Amino acid sequence: METTTLNHAPALSPVALPRLIDALVEQGWYVGEGDLDAHLCAELHAELTAMAERDALAAAGIGRGSEHALRRDIRGDAIRWLDRESQAQRRYLEAMGELQQALNQALFLGLFEYEAHFAHYPPGAFYRKHLDSFRGRANRVISTVGYLNPGWPADGGGEMRIFAADAPDREVAKVRPEAGTFACFLADSVPHEVLPTRLPRASIAGWFRRNASLGGLVDPAH
Repeated sequence: METTTLNHAPALSPVALPRLIDALVEQGWYVGEGDLDAHLCAELHAELTAMAERDALAAAGIGRGSEHALRRDIRGDAIRWLDRESQAQRRYLEAMGELQQALNQALFLGLFEYEAHFAHYPPGAFYRKHLDSFRGRANRVISTVGYLNPGWPADGGGEMRIFAADAPDREVAKVRPEAGTFACFLADSVPHEVLPTRLPRASIAGWFRRNASLGGLVDPAH
């Protein structure tokens, strides 16, 4: 049975929005600690943990369509797409809808939709350096990551390293996967990677997309 929350705090802190927008313009990436509501993070973390325990996640691959492949030497997480089946998922997606509207109003990005999935990294898993836009289909514009693990230890590993768009070997941020932290960056130009984790690591990865329709056929969400 779905748990009903009585918490009415904003899912994403409103004070983060101007900082986030300014950072995207100035440097192409943003990281904010404590931006996501702690109660919501706890609900989403419990939901993802239950999925992992009942083997309800799918091994994540790389590429798209005919180029999709499982490559454990590149990424080792397991995923499940958000489908609004719980109140916590709906609340998170509604917050991302509000962020989409704010980004479109401030930056005229023409963001059309948002897709997101849970990501569970078992101990030892990692994701090598990459960009989030697919080759030839650069409709993913802004990437987001919301972190769900409370009390992440300093030696837990699993940090996301963000690299400069104009110098892909220069690290500009190292993000500890602590519950409440929210990161976003330009999907087609900011390289990033997930370092090997020592503990089960929980997050939500998402993307704001432009409409890549061709001939009246809408590009599939995933």
